Amino acid sequence: MGLFDDFSRFLENRLEEFLRNNPHLELEALLEQLRKQEEDTLKLIADLQLQEKRSQDEILSTAQEIQRWHIRVQKAQNAGRQDLAGAAQDREAALLREGNQLWGQMQGLKERIKQSQELLHKIQVRRQEVQTKATEAQTARAKAQTQQRIDSNGWWTPTSSYTNSYDDLEATFRRWETEAELEQMKRNMGK
Repeated sequence: MGLFDDFSRFLENRLEEFLRNNPHLELEALLEQLRKQEEDTLKLIADLQLQEKRSQDEILSTAQEIQRWHIRVQKAQNAGRQDLAGAAQDREAALLREGNQLWGQMQGLKERIKQSQELLHKIQVRRQEVQTKATEAQTARAKAQTQQRIDSNGWWTPTSSYTNSYDDLEATFRRWETEAELEQMKRNMGK
């Protein structure tokens, strides 16, 4: 296990060193991590909203049951059936406790949804900041590479006046060479 741990630490150190030397890759890795967090948070919000909907349905169903048992309590009391009225009141009270628990769970879900949406917003803001930094780093890297090419190849890069005079010289030589070839062909034909 010690060898594996040493090797693992060595690889982690090399990776950290590589990322330090290539900050644009570190930003890309961070962007990918933020994209994954955003995706996971969106899935969590969708799941919590589904749970909230189910909770609301359960609360509604429980409320209807409470109402049904409340009517039964009144019917039993009006009919003088205290034994049934007492049992119906117990059922109604149990349903009220269950409804209160469901209400509490739903409120907890609403709070978790709110917190998840706040987290999502923070992730999106952070991702935008990192994206801006990555774009800036990419632009800076491209400028540095261009400057490096100019610095290393600068003495080979012709200036515009040099290019123009070179083109004129090239044209003059081609004309002279063409004329010389024509003269040579005329001499060969005349022989």
